[in-house]
Amino acid sequence: MSIQAIRLAALGVVVLLSGCALTTDRIDIAYTAQSAPAAVPGASGVTVSVEVVDDRPDRSRVGSKKNGYGMEMAPILANEDVATTVRRAIETELALRGFTPSLAPALVQVSGDLTRFYNDHKMGFFAGDAVADFNLSVDVRAKDGDIVYRRQIVAQGIEPMTQLATGNNARIALERALQDGMAKLFGDTEFVAALTRAATK
Repeated sequence: MSIQAIRLAALGVVVLLSGCALTTDRIDIAYTAQSAPAAVPGASGVTVSVEVVDDRPDRSRVGSKKNGYGMEMAPILANEDVATTVRRAIETELALRGFTPSLAPALVQVSGDLTRFYNDHKMGFFAGDAVADFNLSVDVRAKDGDIVYRRQIVAQGIEPMTQLATGNNARIALERALQDGMAKLFGDTEFVAALTRAATK
């Protein structure tokens, strides 16, 4: 193959990838629950309300597609409000441990302030990585409003060796970041203990 033919083929690939990068991607971010966590002693009968507020500077997107030159192009949007996605993940893990999630005022209140949930496509020479960051401030309050627990959860998810900076690769990284965040939160014995402690105040 001649050098000119190789150049034309490379140009065609760049044009093709740039065209794909101009269309908005919409993704569904799923959460996979932890496998068979142990029930928490004293969780039975404890109702927990969960509220998550989306305080990200740009709430309209969870990432951006990039062209072959690494330039940000069309947005990547989540089909579901990300605060709802995070809230459901927390409620899922609570239920698995024996707590009763409730939308009504409850004995225990878990409040989350989401300040980061975003994927950035890192471009490499031969391949790139989809890197998603998750940052959530968590408070546990008793029914009287006293704060019995507070922590900042910082997590990350990576989909390595990607060929395309698209919504699907961003989705995988975001889902891994969410799972990492929940693993850190529910792996904190102080958080779990605060839930039952708050119920007795």
